[in-house]
This record gives sequence, structure tokens and C-alpha cells, in this order.
Amino acid sequence: MSQLGAQVTVVALPLVAVVALDASPLEAGLLTAAETAAFLLVGLPAGAWLDRMRRLPVLVRADVVRAAAMATLPLAAWAGALTMAQLYVVALVTGVATVFFDIAHQSYLPSLLPREQLVAGNGALETARSSAQVAGPGLGGALVQLLGAPFALLADALGYLLSALFLRGIRHREPRPAPAPGVPLRAQVAEGLAFVFRHPVLRMIACATALANFFTAMLVAVQTVFLVRVLELPPGVLGLMMSASAIGGLAGALCAGALARAVGQARVIWLSTVVTGPFALLWPLAGRGASAAWFALASAAVFFGAVVYNVAQVSFRQLLCPDELLGRMNATLRFMVWGTMPLGALAGGAIAEAAGARTAVWVCAAGILLVPVPLLASPLRGLRDLPAAAAATG
Repeated sequence: MSQLGAQVTVVALPLVAVVALDASPLEAGLLTAAETAAFLLVGLPAGAWLDRMRRLPVLVRADVVRAAAMATLPLAAWAGALTMAQLYVVALVTGVATVFFDIAHQSYLPSLLPREQLVAGNGALETARSSAQVAGPGLGGALVQLLGAPFALLADALGYLLSALFLRGIRHREPRPAPAPGVPLRAQVAEGLAFVFRHPVLRMIACATALANFFTAMLVAVQTVFLVRVLELPPGVLGLMMSASAIGGLAGALCAGALARAVGQARVIWLSTVVTGPFALLWPLAGRGASAAWFALASAAVFFGAVVYNVAQVSFRQLLCPDELLGRMNATLRFMVWGTMPLGALAGGAIAEAAGARTAVWVCAAGILLVPVPLLASPLRGLRDLPAAAAATG
């Protein structure tokens, strides 16, 4: 439910800025940067805090905070007081709550499932997320045309509230983490950093994912400007266009387990990016009319590979890491790989402002081709399956 609402926002929030408030490409980039800046601001300490507390209550509270923040936007629009400054603040607040939610849910899953079921569990979560991504943008485009962009955001607030209610229904009794008296927060953060940086595979996964997220954020920052002002698509078609990436993601989630078994869990991590990355070159080739479909095809293919990659590498991380370090390990990875997103968004907005949206999309496409390089330079290239995964699954 939270993902369905969030995918409405993927369409509606940039349209509030670009259409309702006439934002420039740079301002649109700043908005995307504000949504992801929290991973740089609180990403590392969030993991250490989460390793000290039960994770389920954090998930519920994060959803409530996101619902309340998002609900302020249609209220301000109704009062005629909506501004870009409020959009930035809401994006930052929901981003902070998302940091805690995302780190907590990746750390909570291993306590719900036996480790041999983690690939299937992560695949199921990606299927649910991708299903929401298929329906959400199309629903968002329709709601924007029917209600206007600010009021379409009520769907996001409702989604977060329903998510909180479902999470409260989980009956699993989560043990309270053992206290670590006298251990400062800085030392616990450093322990998580050391675990990631000393592991040759985790280190390269972090580099590859950071590259992917930098250029994906660049695309997200400029795609609304590109699709609305360059390709001249109406909001309803814009939503359907964005759903194409989710269709690819859904297919990737459904196929991830089978692909990992067929080619190997280690091999599928780098192979998924090598095979699908070149499709990104179709993004900037899209034009008005029927040729806009090239953008949709590229998004579907690239996000198919991205989801297969994510299911495989997240499962590997969960298998590898001891439970008491999960929050810090996930936070370190999130800090490294999501911390590049505000930088990518700012770069995309600046390039689009200076050289045009299509040029920015060309840079995004070229950057996606670099993603497999760290993976191919790592020990993954010589492995079929991951030793830690094989040991964990017996």
C-alpha cells in the first residue's frame, strides 16, 4: 500500500512543481535531491540506532510520519498557499522517514524468514513493489488529470496510513536487541563501515549500486521535464510511460529466483547489468508521437535488470551479515549507494538547465553503461554461486 501511494507521488509531485508551480529544470532537480538527501544526512547513524531497538515499531512510525507530511500538500493547495519551499520540506521529511523504514525492513526480514528463504522473500517483496509501480504511475496520471496534481497526493498519504495498519497486524514477537552499555554510537557506526569496506564483494557491490543510483536519480530529476516539455506528453500518458519501467521490474522480480538458480546467484549479479544496461541508450532517442515508446522500452529493460540485480545482491548481504550488524551494514550500504542520489539529481537538473533535457538524458544513458565495471573487477566474475549463500543454505 505504501508503494502504491508512493508511485502516485512519482508522477504527481514533479507535476506539482513543473506544471502547478512552473519550476525550472534546476528546481525540479533540487526537489529530487531533497527526497534523497536524508540518506547522506542520517543514513549512517540510523543503522546504529536501529540495531539498538525493535524494528517493527520503527516501520509503523515511519509510515505515520510520511502520511502526515504528504497530507500537508493538498491542504496547502486548497488554501492557495502551496510553494516550492513546502515541497522541499515535505520531500526532506518523508526522505528521513524513508531512510528509517528502508533500513528497518531490510534488517527485519531475516528475523521473519529462515535464511534459505531470503531470496524468495526478497523476490516476493520486489514483486509487490513492482506491482505497485505498474499500477501507481498510471493511477497517478489519471488522478492528476481528474483532481489536479496537489490533490492526487492524498492517495500517497492514504497508502502510508494503510501500510501502517497492515504492519501493526504482524504478530511475530521481535526480541529486544541486547544492550551495548558504554559503546558509543560512533564506534558502532565505524563497525558497520569496516564490515562493508573490508569485504571485497560488498565493496564492489556498493560501488556499482552507487553508480546506478547516481545516474538513475539524474534521470528521475529530468524525466518529467523531458517527457512533458520535450516529448509533449499529457499527464495520463506520462503516468503510463513511467509504468513501463515497473512492468520490467515486475518481470524481473518474478524471474529473479529462477535466473539465480539457472546461472548462479553470483553470476546473475553482474550478468543482469551487462545484458540490460545498453538498452538505456534508447532513452534519449525517444521523440514525439509513436517514437516516445523507445523511452518506455528502455525503462522496462533497464529496470528488469535492476530488480534481478537487487534481489540477488540484497539476499547475499542478508545471508552474509550477522544479525547484530544488519542495521549498520544496511545503513552503510544505503549511505553509500543512496547518498549519490541527491548528487545525481542536482547534476541532472544543472545539465538540463544548461544544455537541455535531452542532453541530460544522454548523460544518464551513458552512465548506466558504467555500472557493471566494478562488478566485473570483483571476485564475483569468477564465481557461479556465492560461498556465503551456499553455506547458509546448506
